[in-house]
Amino acid sequence: MTKENTIEKFWQDFCAKRKINTELLDEAFAFGAGKEMADELSSLVDHKIKTATTSIYVPDESSSQVGKYCIVLDGSSNPVCVIQNKVYEVMPFKQVSAEHAYHEGEGDRTYDYWHKAHVDFFTKECAEEGMEEFTDETLVVCEVFTKVE
Repeated sequence: MTKENTIEKFWQDFCAKRKINTELLDEAFAFGAGKEMADELSSLVDHKIKTATTSIYVPDESSSQVGKYCIVLDGSSNPVCVIQNKVYEVMPFKQVSAEHAYHEGEGDRTYDYWHKAHVDFFTKECAEEGMEEFTDETLVVCEVFTKVE
């Protein structure tokens, strides 16, 4: 069975069990960059430690909508769990709160840890993607979600 078929079956089984419309799937994705980070972050989501995420705001990309479901994948693109978006906010990076950082569930869950990790990650991401240089004014998306299954 291909990865796409595995993900589709996972989603179909989820919808049948929950009696929800299969069209409510927003996307299937892995958090972070690379296998190791995706494995670590998907495990945090699966254990309900990570309940928030921050990403660079890209106006041309479709945004996850509140209420939509996403399948979280591990570093090998295997489905781990389903999350549902509860909050979607766009703001300058410097306005991300310590509370949001805590709910991202990473490292020691402090704002200082979160801030350093995300400055490093976003600086590299912006350079690799040919985006403007990352600064405290760069717009980011802060999402809060719940693990459904």
